[in-house]
Amino acid sequence: MEQQEVIVIGGGMTGAAMALGLAKLGVKVALIEKNPLPQFSPSMAYDVRISAISVASVALLEQLGAWQQIEAMRLCPYDGLETWEIEGFQTAFRAADLDIPRLGFMVENNVMQIGLWQALSTYPNCQQAVGFSHLFARRENGLWQVSLDDKRQFSAPLLIACDGANSVVRQWAGIGLTSWQYRQHCLLAVVETALPQQSVTWQQFFPSGPRAFLPLLGHQGCVVWYDSPERIAQLTQMSHEKLSDAIMQAFPPRLGEVKVQAKGSFPLTRQHAQRYFHQGVVLVGDAAHTINPLAGQGVNLGFKDVKALLSVLEQALQKGESWRDDKVLARYEQQRKGDNLLMQSGMDFFYKTFKTDLLPVKIARNLGLIAAEKITPFKKQALKYALGL
Repeated sequence: MEQQEVIVIGGGMTGAAMALGLAKLGVKVALIEKNPLPQFSPSMAYDVRISAISVASVALLEQLGAWQQIEAMRLCPYDGLETWEIEGFQTAFRAADLDIPRLGFMVENNVMQIGLWQALSTYPNCQQAVGFSHLFARRENGLWQVSLDDKRQFSAPLLIACDGANSVVRQWAGIGLTSWQYRQHCLLAVVETALPQQSVTWQQFFPSGPRAFLPLLGHQGCVVWYDSPERIAQLTQMSHEKLSDAIMQAFPPRLGEVKVQAKGSFPLTRQHAQRYFHQGVVLVGDAAHTINPLAGQGVNLGFKDVKALLSVLEQALQKGESWRDDKVLARYEQQRKGDNLLMQSGMDFFYKTFKTDLLPVKIARNLGLIAAEKITPFKKQALKYALGL
């Protein structure tokens, strides 16, 4: 059995970032990922799983030493964000409002994962296990013992759960959830655009859900269509040609002509762990919280979790505290739980406000968008919060 100080379960974006941060602190860490790692080459088509990475997340990835690898693969900067319901009643955010060159980057999730694992390869204190069918664990005398396919085994006093919304590690710890379904699904489609490369991401609200555009390199982009599960299932079953026509009919004219290259869909859910740590397990990212992807904040919240937990553990090391103690882990929960709840509630407010088609509500929300456009200090503060600044 391989003895470690920490075991990180889940080697996606947040898990790999967490393990990398621990390795940089000199901690003996094991990173366990069930699925084979993705591959990348510049000639590969875009994957539909794309995230809007904020400048704060970029700063964390730079600090971890992974941004250089990510930047060498593929990303698209964006410097503007626009949102509206009725044409002419829109709120526009620009990087120039904060005197910064850009708001962030559109990056494929696979690219971020690969870059983080590449950075990890230089740390011998990080043991890695990738690709297995079954994961078993038990806790004895304050130590977690984790077995992969009844063969390779790891042991550590602390488990960090980065294994996603359906976290098995969260279940091991007996941590409950507060959750509900939005009764909406989301279609993602990578498209070839007739228009040249763009630098603004935008979304328009409809009673059935928002429709958005994420700019990618060259004549490419990703469209995001929220609607009922039935409608999204219907769209997903269409041929690329018919789906292209449906998108052009449903989206605002500014999208222009598009041709679908790839598509995917997923249900919208909100869930929040009732606590972030218990019995030697700490939850990070989607294992702790999922959010309506309305503003693309999911992965950025996960990276905020990583940054906060690394800071708490580093301070505990410096003070000679045992970082498995509840009083240490409670500092992480205190930093992140309220902020995550605030972002979840904010996204729900927008979602519910724009879902109703009642005329008084419709007038009020569009006047609100006009006001937000005019009130510069409010706009700046909202933008700073969204970017993690």
